[in-house]
Amino acid sequence: MAEQEIEEELKTEEEIEETAFVEFDISVSPADPTLELLANKVQSNDIIVPFYQRKYVWKIEQASRLIESFLMGLPVPQVFLYVNDDDQLEIIDGQQRIMSVKYYFEGYFGETDSQGRRQVFRLKGLSERSEYNGKTFSELSPRDQRRLRNTSLRAIHIKQLKPSARNDSVFHIFERLNTGGTQLKPQEIRNAVYRGRIVEELRTLNDNADWRKILGIPRPDKNQKDVEIILRLFSLFEIWGEYEKPMLLHLNKQMQANRDFASDRSARFKKRFPEVAKLVADNLTRPFRPRNALNAAMLEGVMIALLEDLKITGEELKARYAVLTGDAKFDEYLRDATTNTLTVRERIKRAKDLLGDAQG
Repeated sequence: MAEQEIEEELKTEEEIEETAFVEFDISVSPADPTLELLANKVQSNDIIVPFYQRKYVWKIEQASRLIESFLMGLPVPQVFLYVNDDDQLEIIDGQQRIMSVKYYFEGYFGETDSQGRRQVFRLKGLSERSEYNGKTFSELSPRDQRRLRNTSLRAIHIKQLKPSARNDSVFHIFERLNTGGTQLKPQEIRNAVYRGRIVEELRTLNDNADWRKILGIPRPDKNQKDVEIILRLFSLFEIWGEYEKPMLLHLNKQMQANRDFASDRSARFKKRFPEVAKLVADNLTRPFRPRNALNAAMLEGVMIALLEDLKITGEELKARYAVLTGDAKFDEYLRDATTNTLTVRERIKRAKDLLGDAQG
């Protein structure tokens, strides 16, 4: 079955969040590599398509028009490359263009299919009068081959400066510059920028059957919104009193600070999360949906209270959750600016009061 057919999408209520102020701590430098050099660098892994990027999706007609543009001397948009810690260049924006060039030089379009075959790359879909229509690279005249190999493509190299005054600048670079057909979502970008053991740990927790029952979708969300909610829980677990808005920056900082997921707090969360997921899944029907769609703010308040209180039983949860959902004060904290500093703290405090022993 095709991957497209099994993708799930988690429906959540939209949250209004303040736009983060960003201070970029980066260096940006232009370069004008030839197309031949770009293709060779991809071949030698000096330029890589990083794991977080979507697959090559262009059709041969799109790639053909790009090659024709180079041959005709027409302008082509610049590409953006991120200099990683190993001094490799990761393609942030421009994968389709760079890989199309590589494929044309190789003479084959795309990667091998399930039978190990590749399609011969003949320029296709051009004007009938185009002299390049139907030609492979080897069939171009020596002059055109030389022109294509020596054509330059402007590349912008972006490097995070270290030590960094702000650890989230690269996140915002990815967010703003990744302009491909399907843009990366916030958690996908975090997985790229703050890669480490935490990425796999969050994915493992996200596969928990009770958690999937709570969310109401059997398979992971295609945009990793479900993983982001777990990160949100972890980022507030035991330290919600230190939370400061905006939520986006808070999640970035926690992902950065816990890349190795090796702290005692990480271990407590990893142990406690499946226990709480089971407690909720076994005792509440379609929870955290005050207005039909999943409300992440409500989920956060209730689950943080449960994660931090080991004494609440299933029967107590059923009875007290009913009280909580009818509480006017708690409902206030589920509306409007749900990620404001005071709102987040008061929402969790109220949930802890009504679900724990100190009801009132």
